[in-house]
Amino acid sequence: MQNNRAILTLVVLVCFLPLYAGCDTRAFKLPKTDLLITKADGSSVKVNVELAVKAEERNYGFMNRKNIPDGTGMLFVFERDQQLHFWMKNTPHPLSIAYIDSSGLIRDIFDMTPFSLASTSSTRSVRFALEVPQGWFAAEGISTGDHIQLANGTPLKNHF
Repeated sequence: MQNNRAILTLVVLVCFLPLYAGCDTRAFKLPKTDLLITKADGSSVKVNVELAVKAEERNYGFMNRKNIPDGTGMLFVFERDQQLHFWMKNTPHPLSIAYIDSSGLIRDIFDMTPFSLASTSSTRSVRFALEVPQGWFAAEGISTGDHIQLANGTPLKNHF
């Protein structure tokens, strides 16, 4: 009996452990696009972003990501203008967030602390949020009042 139990346990482990181990903790494969951020001085910076458009994609965001390279980020797209609230639950990588209105204007930029459950809220109604590695906006000279559009020149609100 003891031997049968050991064999059954081994069979279960052999059959199901690879399925569990092979599971991607990242639930979504998001489409990517390039954004162009035009600064007040007229110069611009490109950033390659993943697009989180559906509610479940937005809710998951960068959770469990340990490495987010400079020059990349995630654009969160919402259906309507609203005050937005983000937190860093299960997010180990330090991030900066820009809140962007429907015209593509950056209204707020904040730094966020890994794993924090504190809410980081926009100061007004916005349509988009852009998360990047912490300090990237500052390093690139990007600030509130700068403008974001798709790299091909299409305004964000016209694409989503």
